[in-house]
Amino acid sequence: MAGLGEFTAARDLLLNARNYHEAKAGFDWPELNQFNWALDYFDTLGEKCSNPALVYVDDKGLEMNVTFQAMTERSNKAANFLTSLGLKKKDRIMLMMPSSIELFEVFLGAMKAGCVIMPASTLLTVDDIRDRIERGKAKCVFTDTELTGRVDSASIPDSVSKVSVGGGRNGWTDYAEIDDQSATFRTEDRFSSEDELLIYFTSGTTAKPKLVLQTHGSYPVGHLSTMYWIAARKGDVHYNVSAPGWAKYAYSSIFGAWNAEATSFLYNYSGKFDPKRVLSVIETYNVRTLCAPPTVWRFLLLENFKDYHFSLRELVSAGEPLNPEINQKVHDATGITIREGFGQTETTITVGFFPGMEIKLGSMGVVAPGFDVEILDHELNPVPPKTDGLLAIRVKPRKPVGVMEGYIDPREKNLEVFVGNWYLTGDLASRDTDGYFWFIGRADDVFKSSDYRISAFEVESELLVHPSLVEVAVVASPDPLRGFVPKAYVMPKPNLIPSRELALDIFKFTRKQMAPYKRPRIIQFVNELPKTTSGKIKRTDLRKLETDQRNSLAKNKDEYFESDFAEVLAIRR
Repeated sequence: MAGLGEFTAARDLLLNARNYHEAKAGFDWPELNQFNWALDYFDTLGEKCSNPALVYVDDKGLEMNVTFQAMTERSNKAANFLTSLGLKKKDRIMLMMPSSIELFEVFLGAMKAGCVIMPASTLLTVDDIRDRIERGKAKCVFTDTELTGRVDSASIPDSVSKVSVGGGRNGWTDYAEIDDQSATFRTEDRFSSEDELLIYFTSGTTAKPKLVLQTHGSYPVGHLSTMYWIAARKGDVHYNVSAPGWAKYAYSSIFGAWNAEATSFLYNYSGKFDPKRVLSVIETYNVRTLCAPPTVWRFLLLENFKDYHFSLRELVSAGEPLNPEINQKVHDATGITIREGFGQTETTITVGFFPGMEIKLGSMGVVAPGFDVEILDHELNPVPPKTDGLLAIRVKPRKPVGVMEGYIDPREKNLEVFVGNWYLTGDLASRDTDGYFWFIGRADDVFKSSDYRISAFEVESELLVHPSLVEVAVVASPDPLRGFVPKAYVMPKPNLIPSRELALDIFKFTRKQMAPYKRPRIIQFVNELPKTTSGKIKRTDLRKLETDQRNSLAKNKDEYFESDFAEVLAIRR
């Protein structure tokens, strides 16, 4: 129980704060020398919480409620099962599972046994799997039976234990053997706050995925800021529309919800995302707090919210910048404004809109309790309000709980992000005179055209106002006169067919609604955008595709140049 009192005191201060200013002024991170969140905190919830820990639903008709006490016992069995496989403290486990009750059992059980968890997306390729096992130095792989063939194809070393959930097969241990284990777990290990807990692979939108290390005394505690942002309360049903394998899942489905003693809702569906079905389960299971990335919100808005009777109280979004147009449409449909939050695989929530705050559409929000965030110039000096710069978190003299221990591969990357007193997020932003932050883009996604600085995110946000578009990605296209011009890859709504007429309509819209320097000069229709397995747009792929296309002087059949419509748009030749 080491550190439990300090942890719950910090938690209760945030849960009971009457407003953001009270929370920010009163909160300080607990200093925990020894702490194991699963053993010291989660296992106490069985006696306190009458609401379920989990509500599980899938598209095959299965529905299950799991109490906190039952989850404690099942995770104890999982911890004993892991030790029976010969795994010990600090051994690394790759956990590649769909959203399921077993995923939570193993996650908690691994924490209790001291094993290091390496979450992995179920969409990983064979090469991805091999890379994660090799670079992560995994001793064990947990996966669903349907994915075992893909793991076998990766030709992993025989020394790596393999466990399948849902049925055994040759060379694999069946997870059903957990039933033979005791529901009581005992360990002689002491857990330092610096002990390894999680290793995440970043999404790899701009480079090869990095390995991020989070520790026992930092990461679960750091998600007190996430708990405060989500604003779930004891007994609430909280639904996080996110895929396992990524930090966002632990953010919201595990630590954010359970720190608040709320119920985590799991909807496990097969096939493509079905917005109609998702809205139906939100209505049916009385979801109170809902967390979803902007991509999900865009697809949900294809449905008529007026057809549903929701119990929603709080809506939040993270993972990518939230376009103001999406937020306005959701507010018009539900009466609730989405509160944005900013965090990374390397951190917990550090900037956001918190309960009861005035929301400025398009802003990232304000600094989360427990953090000191600044906008810096390239000399690492704070800049005046309304000035663009590097978004940075102060880590000296004391690093905030929730900021990563560091990259373990490539280690040299630490020298680029931990500089002086700061952790540099790699994002560009500004801050207004009221203390609200405004996102500009990843440093790699900001480019110049005829000496004008252009933010891909800003152009995308303005294009999404067009009623025919669902998703947009903007990149720099090489241009002999301007150096670069904005090019937009656009995905129309499902009922619309890409055409010359639609391209002309979009160009007319941009000439009326957007400043001349940032108008897209090229539009290309796409059926889908390249994305990481976490759902983020891979602009690196689009930038390379566009550069190759321009260098070859090739033109795609679904590609249109503004100059194609010179006479109609009255463009000077």
